[in-house]
Amino acid sequence: MKPYRQITKYAVGDLLMTNAGWFMFNLLRYRFIDSAKNAFDSLSAFLSSRTVVEGQILFPLLFMGIFYLSGYYNRPFLKPRTEEFFITILSILVGTFIIFFIAVLNDLYGGQYSYLTFFGMFGFLFVCVYTCRVIITGHANHKIHTRQWGYNTFIVGAGRHARKLANEITGRPKSTGFLPVGFIANEYDDMSDNDAPQLPVFDIDEADKLIEEKNIERIIVAIDRDDWQSLQTITNNLYRFNLPILVQNEDYATLFSRIKMSDILGIPLIDITTCSLSDCQKNIKRLCDIVFSVLALLLLSPLFLGLAIAIRATSGCPVIYKQTRIGRHRKTFVLYKFRSMVVNAEKDVPELSYENDKRITPIGTFLRKYRLDELPQFWNVLRGDMSLVGPRPERDYYVKQLLQRVPHYNLIHQLRPGITSWGMIKFGYARNIDEMIERLRYEILYLQNISLSLDLKIIFYTIRTVFTGKGI
Repeated sequence: MKPYRQITKYAVGDLLMTNAGWFMFNLLRYRFIDSAKNAFDSLSAFLSSRTVVEGQILFPLLFMGIFYLSGYYNRPFLKPRTEEFFITILSILVGTFIIFFIAVLNDLYGGQYSYLTFFGMFGFLFVCVYTCRVIITGHANHKIHTRQWGYNTFIVGAGRHARKLANEITGRPKSTGFLPVGFIANEYDDMSDNDAPQLPVFDIDEADKLIEEKNIERIIVAIDRDDWQSLQTITNNLYRFNLPILVQNEDYATLFSRIKMSDILGIPLIDITTCSLSDCQKNIKRLCDIVFSVLALLLLSPLFLGLAIAIRATSGCPVIYKQTRIGRHRKTFVLYKFRSMVVNAEKDVPELSYENDKRITPIGTFLRKYRLDELPQFWNVLRGDMSLVGPRPERDYYVKQLLQRVPHYNLIHQLRPGITSWGMIKFGYARNIDEMIERLRYEILYLQNISLSLDLKIIFYTIRTVFTGKGI
């Protein structure tokens, strides 16, 4: 399945249908509202007027923004019908309110016309948009149920548990979207029965090559060892593929995180690569990241210049320090900071800062105290490497050590790392692995309680930390 092609279908359909709905609303508007008829000689003159034409162009674009923020385009396939219905109603309702009170209400003089206009606008837009969406979704569901479309899926495990799952998936009359193409054998497989697997069995060492060759889009973990430690060991090796990873062990989610649940064939599947934020909240969070990072880079540019001059004057170049960190889905990215240590502060192996660290420059002490060294990371946020709020990113050297001691550390890679975090507010900078583990408690707590309101609270406390100088 090609998600971008399906998203394009929905987006084009929504744009055309909002145009059609707005056009039909204007026909209603001219027919029943005296002010429209009295101001124009004919219907064609009304429809070609500047305000109507501007609305015909701008209002559909407004609705497209609302549809994006609603999260409707995030998951182009396997949309639940009820979810699609209510998302469409709420999106059209919000857009109708905005347009009605900004652009239409001033043209109305009677109470009866107010009700007629509002419900007429809402009705035309909803019927047009929802009808188009139902047709596109119905076509996609038919293709999926008949196995013409589907997600090529590897089942990690080749024992009795994995084979049972594969039989249930392939044995259903209607496909639910997963198309198993093979098993990935592992050390936890129970091969005590003599049933031959109905799909090819591959070695875990072949996974990198096979995922690309067979266009794998989903991974389901179905090992025979029923404990979360074994599950963690397996899943830690799968994050690097940057694919949705689904597991069956319910205790995994209960112990560590409110992560997304899915239901396939009556079997609870847990997507451990997706946090519990709704699609709408994810999009709003990302929009806020973009808006605030652009504003910060523009408004703080004089401060950036002043700090750059101070760093160069007191400790030379370079002004910006670059470091490779591990981000969302275990992908690496280059993190930018104002340099607060001497050049070549680290020799052979990475070394965390510590109390009275002589590597920190005098200007660096000031930068760290007020967290000013983190300011260039607004560029990372704008690029999409980071978010304003999220778990702090670490270097691969420390990630490997953390995974050995706390395997569930990988859960924080569901999210973009952040400039600030609950761990940074409650604990601060970590000076060794033990302190990193202690700070991780707050990061996992954030993951369990993630919400936009919590992000605002963390940002508020971060601002307070900056102005009070409690950054160290």
